[in-house]
Order: sequence, then structure tokens, then C-alpha cells
Amino acid sequence: MKFGIKATVAALAISAAGSAATADNIVEIAAGDERFTTLVAAVQAAGLADALSGEGPFTVFAPVNDAFAALPEGTVETLLKPENKQQLTNVLLYHVDDRKLTSDMIPAGSTYVKPMLESDRLCIKAGADGVMVADGTGQMANVVIADIMADNGVIHVVDKVLLPGTKPSC
Repeated sequence: MKFGIKATVAALAISAAGSAATADNIVEIAAGDERFTTLVAAVQAAGLADALSGEGPFTVFAPVNDAFAALPEGTVETLLKPENKQQLTNVLLYHVDDRKLTSDMIPAGSTYVKPMLESDRLCIKAGADGVMVADGTGQMANVVIADIMADNGVIHVVDKVLLPGTKPSC
């Protein structure tokens, strides 16, 4: 099922014989994929679904359910509480870039740091082993599926929840 989303997006683009077809927006794509149920629940709890369904462009480094499950026990439940909405929002916005950044925009062997919608920064590295993202805790997430195109940006699937902290060194 690793390529299911790409195939769906490609089918949408091909299916409009003679007319312009667009993919779903980022939230719709994530909501339609069982690997992102925790992410979608968090986006909804933070009140970010409308914003991430908007015009964009956005790049979302989207953690899969297993990435959320790997957080210390109780972390997700705590973040989803209404009194922790701002903290949850900060964590989620740390995964969003305010432009469309496809994997081919990061030259092999390079390091790329981009301000996020949150005031912190991420370190993006492209190399022989693929694309990796360092967060504010110094942990590295791997981009396991790149370039899922949406009509308002692009999704890169990551295997770790990115957490704000200090500016990562690249």
C-alpha cells in the first residue's frame, strides 16, 4: 500500500480527459489514508484543518501513526487535551513549510534550513540515503515517501514526529 496515495493522485490527474484535474488538498489526502489517523485527529483538535485545506502552498512533513505511537507513553493523549491546544498547534506547525518544497528542490548532498510557520527551524538533508529532517531535539526523521502532490502543496511522509526545540545544527 506504500504507493497507494501516489497511484490515487495519478489516477485523478489522468481521469479528466481533456479537462484540468486537481488532487485533493493536503487534509483530504491525509484523511483518506489510514496511516495518518493520529495526524488528522491532531490537526482537527488543534483547529488547523481549515488552514491546511486552504490555498497554500504548503509542504507537510506528515508523521505516520507509528511515529506518534513511538512518542513516550501518554504524550499524544496529553497533547490532544483542550488545555494543551497551543502546544499541539506548535508541534503540528513545526511540520509545515509555507511553500511547496518537492524533493527535487533539495540537491543531493546538500543541507537546507527553512523557517517554518512556527518560529523554529528544521534542517533538511538530501543524500545517498534519501532525505532526512532534523528537528529541534536533534533527532532525525526519514522521509519514507516523498512528493505526494496535493492541490495546495505537497506531503512528505516521515517516520518520526518532529519536535520543536533549539535550532538544529546541519
